[in-house]
Amino acid sequence: MKTLKFSWPLVKMILSGEKTATWRVNDDKDLRTGDIISCLTPSSSEFAEIKITGVKETVFAKLTPQDKEGHEHFASEAEMYETYSRYYKVTVTPETKLKIARFVVLKNL
Repeated sequence: MKTLKFSWPLVKMILSGEKTATWRVNDDKDLRTGDIISCLTPSSSEFAEIKITGVKETVFAKLTPQDKEGHEHFASEAEMYETYSRYYKVTVTPETKLKIARFVVLKNL
């Protein structure tokens, strides 16, 4: 089963149903519609199982309001780029490619 790690604030959002999309830079998991994913905390504890219901590839500069639905909000674009640069340890810019994966929670663990 594929796994995805989420930062602590996002764990709560997923479990509450507030977060229903994840954005991934350099998708090394090859996320696809229909995939069942084990969600992990930063300490690698499994906290949920999700099913990918849709996938879209784009770049940060072309994110639409619909792309942002079900995703955590950022106070500014600068904060968004800083956050993703920190997550992936690369410089994220408007031209950086990302994969948007929409999901439903199958079970909380």
